Amino acid sequence: MGMRPVPPRRFASALIVAPAASLLLPAVAGADSPSTLEPKSNAAREIADLWWFMLIVATVVFAIVIALVFLAILRRRGRLGDRIAGRLGGNWLLAVGGVGVPIVILAVVFALTMATLPATAPSTQAEGGGVEIEVTARQWFWDVAYPEQEVVTANEIHVPVGEPVTVTVASTDVIHSFWVPQLNRKIDAIPGRENELSFTADEPGTYRGLCAEFCGLQHANMGFLVIAEAPDDFAAWIDDQQQPAAAPATAPQRRGEEVFMSKGCASCHTIAGTPADGNVGPDLTHLATRQTIAAATLENDRGELGGWVLDPQHIKAGAKMPGTDLSGPELQALLDYLQRLR
Repeated sequence: MGMRPVPPRRFASALIVAPAASLLLPAVAGADSPSTLEPKSNAAREIADLWWFMLIVATVVFAIVIALVFLAILRRRGRLGDRIAGRLGGNWLLAVGGVGVPIVILAVVFALTMATLPATAPSTQAEGGGVEIEVTARQWFWDVAYPEQEVVTANEIHVPVGEPVTVTVASTDVIHSFWVPQLNRKIDAIPGRENELSFTADEPGTYRGLCAEFCGLQHANMGFLVIAEAPDDFAAWIDDQQQPAAAPATAPQRRGEEVFMSKGCASCHTIAGTPADGNVGPDLTHLATRQTIAAATLENDRGELGGWVLDPQHIKAGAKMPGTDLSGPELQALLDYLQRLR
């Protein structure tokens, strides 16, 4: 069966309504959603400015196209459209509007894009030293290391405000992509290859990052946080992270450490200063200092942590962490111990 032709009025209405509706999507995405249009660095600001320019140009072009669509409709219906088309130049209008104007627009957009690229390049952002961070993407979380400070953490990146930060990104399994929309463009994490991205945060804040390359079942739950703080606060955080894990101070915490070591947790996770040296899952040395768990999927509180320990597959199906068969007292003791890791 052939397709029925779309009536001109309905076609024109669809052209108007669809783009207008799409402009509302960012507004209803929620305050917690990261937005390129709320830049917190020079690189992100350059990207946002380019986006706004392209939006304005696209809106003007869209309005012109809609006007031409209505003109075509009028021409089909009588002499009025022919008179309007004649006054506008007829074929000259098609030549200028269909060829000349697009060439000019594309040339301008290309030039502005090339002018924006240096602001997002590592070489221009990282001049004069700064903080170097190594991020390794894994299904489905992020290992984070500060090689100069000998600090290892996961899913949470602290940076000093006003200082250049260079992030070296790699992957151990499939292709991922590291993206903090409010700080810079995305950069791919490719197995066997290292890529660099740099930025300088303008002001303190917590900025959500995400994987921007489909990487498997839990791609949508592979987030992280970038916490920009005053240089003194960053230095204090580094000093705290360089310390070994806090030793259990109470009987329940000591019992929790025994549960951790005897129930298989130590074979997958590292806790500095203890026999736990696994490398399958995130480093847990200072777990209790982090705002979230499970790669920014859950808040780091006792209830969420307990649910994650007992049945992570219910929360992130396909994750490498299996469920645990713990009694009630064992779980509570383990939570006491994990919440001691500050």
